[in-house]
Amino acid sequence: MPGGDRVLVVNRPGQAAVCTGPVEPPLPEGSFDVRTVYSGLSAGTELSFFKGTHPLLKAGWDAELGLFAPWRAPTDYPVRRWGYMQVGRVTRSRTGAVTAGGYLAMTYGHRAGYRGDPLVDRAVPLPDDLDPLLGIYVAHMGPICANGLLHAAAELHGADVRTLADGVRGRRVVITGSGVVGLLTALFARQHGALEVVLIEATDARRKAGEALGFTVLDPDAEDPAVLLKTRWRHGPGDRGADVVFQCRGQAASLAMALRLLRPQGAVIDLAFYQSGADAVRLGEEFHHNGLAVRCAQIGRVPRGLAHLWNRERLSAETIALLRAEGAHIRQHMITDVLPIERAPELLTALARRDRHVLQAVFTFGAE
Repeated sequence: MPGGDRVLVVNRPGQAAVCTGPVEPPLPEGSFDVRTVYSGLSAGTELSFFKGTHPLLKAGWDAELGLFAPWRAPTDYPVRRWGYMQVGRVTRSRTGAVTAGGYLAMTYGHRAGYRGDPLVDRAVPLPDDLDPLLGIYVAHMGPICANGLLHAAAELHGADVRTLADGVRGRRVVITGSGVVGLLTALFARQHGALEVVLIEATDARRKAGEALGFTVLDPDAEDPAVLLKTRWRHGPGDRGADVVFQCRGQAASLAMALRLLRPQGAVIDLAFYQSGADAVRLGEEFHHNGLAVRCAQIGRVPRGLAHLWNRERLSAETIALLRAEGAHIRQHMITDVLPIERAPELLTALARRDRHVLQAVFTFGAE
């Protein structure tokens, strides 16, 4: 790492520290160095490493077979490269592909600096008119949510998807879970012409964020959202409910709720990460009787037949367009905590113990 700078490391479950990385040799030809300005915390995924619940800690991933496999070595502690929401300023460049002085969105983990290779590392230049703080969403988190809309469009149009609007325009949309993924997905759906977007969220602070962004937000503990929305949304005899549900909370009960909200033969577009599986999902009830579908829309794949048109770069471009339109509101209502990287271990401990709640935490690294 350039300059032997700070790295946030999980030494063992429940214990993180900011350590000093090794000093890099002189910058070689074809490479570039970035100084981290902002590093966003993806709490769901990253707390699974902090708490020791991530499946990669128990079995390695065989990419060829698509299996978590005992013959593959699992990820072990200390975990040094984790986190995928970085914004850095290019301090030095010895490649014509990267310009010194500009901001890049990248995915290199919580560290103060990084040495990149444009032939290996994905780096998205941020436009001058975009607040660099919002750039934490450009490389990975925003494309995750845009990919959800892409999957909804593919459910209707197969490989003939022209725009992210193809799956939501004029349709009634529900988002289950109002964390960062849920709120960004809701903003994408609204931007692309959804007739109505309703959020389902049990946490008061997250409901308030959704309401501040202009959405209808229902508390599932106050009233059954499935009964309410199916009473309100009628398509025809025996045909009531949401056209599409984006499931954005990694809890089995949330997936079960998503299935109950759908109209017959609808699809749940699932963006959640179920660290403990989903044992409480009731496949013998609404899923079976209404002929429903669950489509996993993780960022590792776009829908079949669309990779030549909808790559990660295009999804990042869609994210930048959303941030240009909604950036001021996102910064005001979604980014709840901006704090020095030195306070990260304290925050992670508090979040794991449920002593604190954040919507979006962002770590800073001092002067650029």
